[in-house]
Amino acid sequence: MTARWYRDPLVTFGVVGMLLFIIAGGIGGDGQSNIDVRTQDIERLAQQWSLQMRRDPSAAELDGLLDQYIKEEIYYREALRLGLDRDDTIVRRRMLQKLTFLTEDLAVSDMPERTTLEQYHQQNSDNYSLPKRYSFQHRYFSSDRRGDAKQVAEQALTDEDLIGDPFMLQKQYAQRSEREVGDLFGREFAAALATLSAKQKWQGPLRSAYGWHVVQLSRVTPSRMLEFTEVQDRVLADWQQAQRQAANEEYYRSLRDRYHVQMPAPAATAP
Repeated sequence: MTARWYRDPLVTFGVVGMLLFIIAGGIGGDGQSNIDVRTQDIERLAQQWSLQMRRDPSAAELDGLLDQYIKEEIYYREALRLGLDRDDTIVRRRMLQKLTFLTEDLAVSDMPERTTLEQYHQQNSDNYSLPKRYSFQHRYFSSDRRGDAKQVAEQALTDEDLIGDPFMLQKQYAQRSEREVGDLFGREFAAALATLSAKQKWQGPLRSAYGWHVVQLSRVTPSRMLEFTEVQDRVLADWQQAQRQAANEEYYRSLRDRYHVQMPAPAATAP
């Protein structure tokens, strides 16, 4: 019987090994590549170790760090040479992210002058304004408990003895914006509250997501723009973010002009 030599595991192993050797450049390669380990690299490795371990590395530990660094560099170069970075979504996104971070860092590398921040504060005053705020108490009449909750609430405007039904939230609120009131009671209630004037008497009834309420609006605090000194740190952070965004947009526009994008022809419409 003729021997099936190509089924021999040793032959298969040898062929696979030869293919890997050829791919890795063992045959017909370009020779050795230089890896220059700089003094800064050694210092960086030692510093990273010290920050993590809270002590300086020993000579043996530093040698181990250098061996690992060289191994990573060799693997990284071989991965690039074999094109392992291509068509990899994770690598693609990471490189895009690093390029974006580089552009952003350059955009905010210098601390702006105070006058620049003050001007930004004025130009974006809506972002640094306190909205109108309301202080009030209320009595609640449940639509689930009462079929005539609205009528009873109307009676409560003049009858102090109508205490109302138990309520899961607070009965008094201070310095709440219309948005905050809406988050608690619903937008309809908040909009109706905003139309009232501050008075000592009960007003309403106002409908909420829970039922009907009579309210005593004790104070309405007008909206105001926060002074620059009150929000200086926030203005700086917002200004820096705006500079990063503008720098990224400008950088992309400059790059986009260097590329011609060829789109596929539209598919023919079926008859």
